[in-house]
Amino acid sequence: MIAIIDYGVGNLYSISHSLSFLGIENQVTRDRDQVLRADKLILPGVGAFGDARKKLSEGGMDALVVQKAQAGTPLLGICLGMQLLFQKSYEYGEHQGLSLIPGEVCPLQEDISPALKVPHIGWNGLRFLRPCPLTRYIQEGDSVYYVHSFYAKGAGEAVKAVSEYGVQVPGLVQRGNVFGAQFHPEKSGPVGLKILKAFGEVEGAC
Repeated sequence: MIAIIDYGVGNLYSISHSLSFLGIENQVTRDRDQVLRADKLILPGVGAFGDARKKLSEGGMDALVVQKAQAGTPLLGICLGMQLLFQKSYEYGEHQGLSLIPGEVCPLQEDISPALKVPHIGWNGLRFLRPCPLTRYIQEGDSVYYVHSFYAKGAGEAVKAVSEYGVQVPGLVQRGNVFGAQFHPEKSGPVGLKILKAFGEVEGAC
């Protein structure tokens, strides 16, 4: 069972409906026991990093997510949920992340042309940099849907696929059993469903 962690932010039920459409057992939950029993975790997120980080820490859910990930449970962070996996964010201040993937989350505005709009909203193709279990059913160049104003930097070889938006935006990242998608698979049509299907098939530590 995949536990979709409900900590007060995120596009929870769209993700749940997508997984259910694929026939993948899932549960939207904030119950610690259900999270502990889950075979896989999804950490969603929409909104500001600092607020999300604070809400995740309430009741110790942040420590539980880290504990599960370090024990080898596959974890997928989506959009802001992916950004929370990094060491630090500079979104309206400086905030500590979960430090499951190296790197920092920085403003797009500072690194792209003023001609490009922020937030970055829309469809962009993926370019594969390194093998990743989540790309097994998709093709290079397939488009996915982004909505974000900040992006990951300094992730090194954890970056598995990128999209171009004035800079190379890490679209998919992976460090062992910890995965992140900056885009929204649940809003990315058939391509997004294939990515979620691949995550549903990930077994244990990678």
